[in-house]
Amino acid sequence: MKIKFCGAAQNVTGSAHLITLDSGYTILLDCGMFQGSRKEVGNKNEHWHFEPRNLDCLILSHAHIDHTGRVPKLVNDGFEGPIYATHATRSLCAIMLLDSALIQERDADYNNRRAKKSGSKNQKLEEPLYMAKDIPRTLNRFVGLGYDQWHQIHPQIALKYVDAGHIIGSASLVLRIEENGKTTMLGFTGDIGRPNRPILRDPQPLPPVDYLICESTYGDRLHESAPDQSEKLRRIIQETCLQKRGKLIIPAFSVGRTQEIVYMMDQMANAGILPKIPVYVDSPLAVNATEVYGAHPECFDQELNQYLLIDENPFGFNGLKYIRSVEESKKLNASKEPCVIISSSGMMNAGRIVHHLYNNVTNPHNTFLIVGYCAPGTHGATLRDGAQSIRIFGDELPIRAEIEMMDSFSAHGDQKEMLDVIMPHKDTAQKTFLVHGDIERITIFKKYLELHGFKSVEAPYEGETFHLS
Repeated sequence: MKIKFCGAAQNVTGSAHLITLDSGYTILLDCGMFQGSRKEVGNKNEHWHFEPRNLDCLILSHAHIDHTGRVPKLVNDGFEGPIYATHATRSLCAIMLLDSALIQERDADYNNRRAKKSGSKNQKLEEPLYMAKDIPRTLNRFVGLGYDQWHQIHPQIALKYVDAGHIIGSASLVLRIEENGKTTMLGFTGDIGRPNRPILRDPQPLPPVDYLICESTYGDRLHESAPDQSEKLRRIIQETCLQKRGKLIIPAFSVGRTQEIVYMMDQMANAGILPKIPVYVDSPLAVNATEVYGAHPECFDQELNQYLLIDENPFGFNGLKYIRSVEESKKLNASKEPCVIISSSGMMNAGRIVHHLYNNVTNPHNTFLIVGYCAPGTHGATLRDGAQSIRIFGDELPIRAEIEMMDSFSAHGDQKEMLDVIMPHKDTAQKTFLVHGDIERITIFKKYLELHGFKSVEAPYEGETFHLS
C-alpha cells in the first residue's frame, strides 16, 4: 500500500491524498481546490497527480471548497466511482459546488470582457474549471453515510466517520484495510474543530490507527481565549458603527463562520447588549447554508439544543437581514448608513466581499474584521499582513480602513487542541503525516508532536509518495 500527497502538502489548500492498495484499488481522500491568486494556483487546479478515470472512489471529509472544490472537474475528467460523504456534507456540497461554479463563470466572463476592452488580441480566453450544468451529475455520484458506524465500501475496506467539530457534517475518518493477510488502520483527521465552540459537537478522537494524516493549519500557535470574543465584537461594533458612523465589514466563510457569528449576535440581542444597528448577511450561499444547518439538528451540541427551547430561530433577530439579490448587495455599497455586513468569501478572494472591499477599504471610518485564516496571495492575507495598499480590479487602493482580527472565531483547532484529539495515536501510529499547513507551521508542529512522544513525523511535499509496510 502506498500514499501520494496530491495537494495541501506544505500548503493549506487543495486537499487531496491518494491511497493505492497493493491490489491496485485506489482511494482519493478529498478533492479540494487550491486557493490564492489565479496566477499562483490556476495551473495547479487544472492538472492532476493521477489519472481521474483510474480512480475507484472518493471520500470527502467535509464540504469546504479547499476540500471539495475540484470534485466536478474530477467527474468531468473521467472519474466514475462513488463519492462518500456524511449526510450533511452532501447537503452542503449541493449548494457550495453550484456556488463555486457560478462564481467561476462570472469571474471568467468578467476577465474576458475586461481583456477584450483593453484591446488584448492574443490573450487566451479564461475558462472556468467547471460550470453549473456539471453539478447535477456530480451530485448523482454522492453516497451519504452516518457517523460512528463502519461502512463496508469494498470487500477489503471499511470506512468510519467520526465528528470533527469543524463545520456541520465535518468528519475525521478511518479506513480499515484488509490486505496481504493483515489489517491496517489509516486515519485522516480532515480539519479538526475546536472544543467548547457554539452550535457543533466537540471533535471526537478516531479509533487507534497505524498511520495518521493530520492537519496542521494552526500548528504553531494557541488561539485567543473564547470568553472575550462577544465583548470584543460588541466593542468593535460600538466603535465603528456608533462612534465613527462607519461600516463594520466581516469577511466570513458562508458555511460555519457566518452561522457562528450570527448565532453569537442572536445571543447578544437576546441579552440586550447588541447595538441597535442593521446587520446584513450578504451572501446567497450563506442564506442557503443556514437553511442546511436547520435541516441537520443531529449535528448540534447540547448547548444549542437547550437554546432552541427559548429561541426557535438561533440564526435570526430583529435588525438582521439576509440578502440574496445583486441589486440589494450593490445598494449596500452605495449606502452611507452605519451597519454590519457579513459577506463571503472569508479570504476575500472571490464573491461579493471583493466588491465591499473595493468600495470601503479607503474609508477610515470603516473597519474590516478578519476572523480566520487567509491563504497567501488572497486579499485577506494582504490586510492581515499590514499592507499599505491593495490591488483590486486592476486598481491600486490605499488601505485607510481599520483592520481588526479575531482568531478566536477560527473553526480550526490550535496547537494544543489538535494534540488533544490525536494524542491517543501517539503509541500506535507508525507514521504521522502533517498536511494542510504552511511549511513554517508544519515544522513547528512537527517538533511539538515529537516532544510529546510521536515517532516518525513526516512533512510530505506535493507529489511525494510513501510506501506503507
